[in-house]
Amino acid sequence: MKINTALILCAGFGKRLNPLTLDTPKPLIELNNISVLETCINLIESLNIKEIFINTFYLKDQIRTFINKKNFKSKISIIEDGKNILDTGGGIKNMLNHTKEEDILIFNTDTIWKKNYSKEIIEMEKLYFSKQLKNILLLVNKDLSFDKNLIGDFDLQNNLIIKNNNKKFIYTGCQILNKKLLSDYKVENFSISKIWNVLIEKKELYGYETNNEFYHLTDLETFKKLQDL
Repeated sequence: MKINTALILCAGFGKRLNPLTLDTPKPLIELNNISVLETCINLIESLNIKEIFINTFYLKDQIRTFINKKNFKSKISIIEDGKNILDTGGGIKNMLNHTKEEDILIFNTDTIWKKNYSKEIIEMEKLYFSKQLKNILLLVNKDLSFDKNLIGDFDLQNNLIIKNNNKKFIYTGCQILNKKLLSDYKVENFSISKIWNVLIEKKELYGYETNNEFYHLTDLETFKKLQDL
């Protein structure tokens, strides 16, 4: 079993990065002369994934122009959120309507997705299929976060995600998801965390820990620090 399709969430306003994002969508912000979107696509292509869907809303024409100008190996389709922004859950559901694949790799572009994530994502994929999971998130210990102001989201015990007071682990913005989890949801504005909370209650949400340092475009101050690396 192998993941053949990836989704990239690119619809957000990126307000915490104003004024940079007043004229440039967050996925096209550059670090070391390469946009965070291109860095993400390069990682996906290193995983030999052949098809990518990108959702857009804010400054969507810039993202479409960027994709059209680049000569990426994979087939990339742009799916617009529509008249209203759909949030993470609605954006994912909308893109899933355009693929027959059951198991999908999903990325946020807040994270700087260097290719050194590829081995861990492959291992996460192996765990997902071997345990016949429905959802698995790539998590990082908050001690490895470049932005020390980020707080944890979850805790992790033997690859099972739990919520307690420790919250040592941050969601990196990468997950594998089975589309059946969203079969009862409409294409409308909702957060993917609704799905996660249901799975946590059932003890069915899993995580895989990365040992990579975590670089995240949290806000303008963090962006300026990342430029100095």
